[in-house]
Amino acid sequence: MVPGMRYADGEFDRAAEWRQDADWLAVRRAAPDSRVYPIWRHRYIFADNKAPVWLAPPAAAALADLGQSVLLGLVDETAHFSLDISALSEDNLANVLAGTAHDLRDVAMNLSHRTAAILAFGRGMSIWHKDHEYCGRCGGPTKVERAGHARRCLGENCGRLHFPRTDPAVITLVVDGNRCLLARRATISIPRFSTVAGFVEPGETLEDAVRREVAEEVGVTVGPVLYRGSQPWPFPSSLMVGYWARALDPRIKVDGEEISEAAWFTRGDIDRAVAGGDIILPPDDSISRRLVEDWRALPEGMNITGLA
Repeated sequence: MVPGMRYADGEFDRAAEWRQDADWLAVRRAAPDSRVYPIWRHRYIFADNKAPVWLAPPAAAALADLGQSVLLGLVDETAHFSLDISALSEDNLANVLAGTAHDLRDVAMNLSHRTAAILAFGRGMSIWHKDHEYCGRCGGPTKVERAGHARRCLGENCGRLHFPRTDPAVITLVVDGNRCLLARRATISIPRFSTVAGFVEPGETLEDAVRREVAEEVGVTVGPVLYRGSQPWPFPSSLMVGYWARALDPRIKVDGEEISEAAWFTRGDIDRAVAGGDIILPPDDSISRRLVEDWRALPEGMNITGLA
């Protein structure tokens, strides 16, 4: 984990050992200090001051039949839950809860790292539940178990227990001397230039995935790679594993499908391009932005240990 990375604060207890303890869960679900965060169609409700709306259990009980509750964990012994209320229409949502539904990415920079991490966890779980209402093996319906952290197939002769999965993806800032490589995705119309990223394939190491993705998308051959940190990215269910990589052959040849253009930038080039509106850097809450900013903060000409 990169220190201070959004959504990556591990300073809360996920309470995994309590997920199958019915008595403990019953007490926590009734405790007046427990917090229940309603989540509507993968978005949370925020008050005018951008604080996330949460309910005490008595208030949440009236909404309990709408959807799945998930135990998110403990903060200073206070239990935190999410509650999916997506069954509410937009009009009814406004009648039931005061506030506005926001995508977490739009408000995350206003939240503490811990709160952003807890809510990100809940968002990822809400998507997983929606996508696994039926068994991937036999097609039978599934039911929730383990305080929202598993689903069991009810199909005859199946009974498979399903757990949430995370898709690993590598994300890489390629460096060539005093230059770094930034690229624009073909699906984005604005001039947002970012790092190269892609999912890890079965049987592939993270380092090999870095070299393959960079070669496929921008045609650059890279050699040494240096791990920089990771970030959970619940949009919908990825773990972004961040690297710096050194170019062996800096010639660029974009694939034209995922990447429409790419170029080498010095630190000065980035400053001028950003100031002139020619490029937009990745969002502040992303590890992509951190990879770029950490490199920009290095003294020019510095020999990066691990990439030399």
